[in-house]
This record gives sequence, C-alpha cells and structure tokens, in this order.
Amino acid sequence: MRILFLTDAKTVGGSEIYLKEMLPRLRQLGLEAEAALPLAEGNAWIRQALEARGVPVHAYRSFEDLPLGYDRVVASAWYPQSYRKFFKRFPRLTLLLHDQIEIFYPLGLRYLYRLGYRLLQVPNLVRAEAVITVSHWAARWLEEVHGVRRVYSVPNGVDTDQFRPPAPGEKEALRERYGLKRFSVIVPARMSAEKNHLAVLLTARLLPEVDFLLVGTGELMGVWQKTARLLNLKNVRFLGRRTDMPELYRAVDAMLLPTLGENQSLATLEAMASALPTVSTPIPAQQELIVSGQTGLLTPPWPSALARALQNLPLHLGKQARAHVLAHHTLEKSAHTLASVLAIC
Repeated sequence: MRILFLTDAKTVGGSEIYLKEMLPRLRQLGLEAEAALPLAEGNAWIRQALEARGVPVHAYRSFEDLPLGYDRVVASAWYPQSYRKFFKRFPRLTLLLHDQIEIFYPLGLRYLYRLGYRLLQVPNLVRAEAVITVSHWAARWLEEVHGVRRVYSVPNGVDTDQFRPPAPGEKEALRERYGLKRFSVIVPARMSAEKNHLAVLLTARLLPEVDFLLVGTGELMGVWQKTARLLNLKNVRFLGRRTDMPELYRAVDAMLLPTLGENQSLATLEAMASALPTVSTPIPAQQELIVSGQTGLLTPPWPSALARALQNLPLHLGKQARAHVLAHHTLEKSAHTLASVLAIC
C-alpha cells in the first residue's frame, strides 16, 4: 500500500515529530509511506531526518505540486482552512488529528471553544473518508459530541530507550550539570492559555523551597516571565525550547502539567517513560494515561491542590508509570496499530 502523509506545517510541532518517528516504522512493516511538507526553512530538519531514514519526501511550493496516484492520502493540518485545499487536490482524504478537540476552560468558556471547533474543524472531519486520532477518549468525543463517523484511535508511543530512568550515578551527574540542588519540578509545555502556566507560577509561590523549570516557548512566554518577576519568584527558571529533554527528565524529581486541554500528551508519556512521578489534571486525556495514585497523581488545577500533590507525591509512582508506557505506549505498538487501521479504515 502506497500512502502519502501530508501536512501544511512550515515549522515543527508534535505532529511533525510524530511523522518522523512513525513513517520509518511503517515502512519497516511493509507500507510504502511517503511525506509531503511545504518547502520551508522551518521544517527542513524534519524533511532531512525523514530522508535520512529512507522515507521519500516531497517538498512542495503549491498544492498543485503534490504527486497523485496514492492508495491513501493521510492529511494533518495546523490550520483548518488548509483542509479545503487538501480536499481540492485529493477528494478522498483520511485525516490524522492531534488537535485539542476540547479545552476545559472554566466559567463556561469551554463551550465557546467547542462551538468554534464545531464551526471550523468538524465540517472537514465529516467530509473525510476516515479520521484517525491519538486517544480513545478523543475518538469517542468526536463521535458522541460532534457526530463524526468512521473515527479510529491510535494511541501515541514514545521511544522508551531514549526516555528512560537514570542509570546508577547518572542523576547526580545531571543535577550537577544543570545546577539543581533542591527538589526540582519540570513543566514541559507550550506557553499558551490552555497549558495553565498561571497555576504553575502560583504553585511556585506556595512552594519557595521547590525549583520549577519551565520548558517551552509560545505566545504567552513574555507574559509569564513578567508575572514571575512581579511575584518575585526566585525558584522559577524559564529554559525555552530544548533539545535535551531526555536528560532533563532524568535530572529532575517530578513533572507538573496542570493542563486544561490535551488530546494525548507526549510530554506526559515521555516523563512516565523516564520513570518520573507526574502531577496533572483530571481532564479526560490525562485520565486515559494516568491512574491517580498508581501511575501519577491527578488533581484539580488550583495552586493549593497542586502544591499539596507535589508535597505528597509518592516517588515510587514513576516506576509504575514506566511499566504502563512499556505495556501500552511504545513506538512499535503505535506503528503496528496505525498500520492495522490504515488497512481497514
């Protein structure tokens, strides 16, 4: 089966990292997987990484440049309006969704988000031959709330060799490298509204004896940096975009992610695979990954509750979290599931 995976991404996000990991594995399983990305400097390293692993890549300037003749075209778009152009070129499309299909904002704002999603994205989904998404709850949500049919779930996987517990003596060496002297918490999340960094900063204010390492960039980064200065938070470090996430996970003591919206969080899976105890929020996507008290802790996204959870976090939960990832969320398992779904959807 010859399959084209198509994206409109001119830069790199989680969807493009997904392609980098999955397409070579699909080819190992016998599928002729190819990729098409815009010709843009921001995605050049992903295109090069795919080609280095034997995946044919089509760098296009316009949609008319895209080749035809595939058994299936699987599209993933950053912008809903791109799907209209994709459908014009390929009337029969399967859509691959990493979208945050629901964000659990307070004060009823989640319903405004739901309305916007229904108006902007759902018309594309109902037009598709099939929809593949990365969590079971998202598949159910699309069917039950938005009336989308032919939805299949293929849970995310992570590289459990790259994201692993520290070897003997490694944690101490990494903590010295990063200058970590106290209990340290990593917060790996894009700095956008749904990731709820205000709750992180207010939690840090309640726990001055704990260091918080914020990894990621985004449109609200300047706001949160200014807020941290106004609150005089000496225990918060903004690390920006990083390429050393496996080492950071092995260096710190816990992960905090008080998120209000996920489909299936790769950061959570990476931390769990690294045997890192995790505190997050009881939204459906996180409940699918974390059984509170067994593979992490789930708590409401209020600073006082988050602070109590970090203070009482059983460190042995990290070992159980890694066992869960090894059983359910390896890249190999995800690739096999995706190959099976592509054969039937």
